[in-house]
Amino acid sequence: MKAREADQLLDAAEATVPAFKASLVDSKRLLESCLAADIPARISSDPSCSSCGPQVTLEVRAEDVPRLAALLQESWHDSIAREGVAAVASGAAAEHDEPPCPACGATAALVDGACPDCGLALS
Repeated sequence: MKAREADQLLDAAEATVPAFKASLVDSKRLLESCLAADIPARISSDPSCSSCGPQVTLEVRAEDVPRLAALLQESWHDSIAREGVAAVASGAAAEHDEPPCPACGATAALVDGACPDCGLALS
């Protein structure tokens, strides 16, 4: 998918959601992955957040949030396999009430449907 096509789909969408807040470099990398997976996405800035530093937001359609979460989880698993690091044991989730965030691994309860550490929209 091309960026122009993604913008057209997002402009026509009933609603878009801020799904990922990160540095511009990390957001561009995720944007490329989204477009390669045919997930319409775009990078936007939040002018109301003057204290956030050089971070931008990746926007997706609300209905594409589960696909983005799966893409992030797949990327995370690929990173673990590439580095030769053992994945977190399946019993680890039992220690916490919440499963880990696919983007950052935080196990805290969701806040307004998003990870409290990285801001990934998960609901």
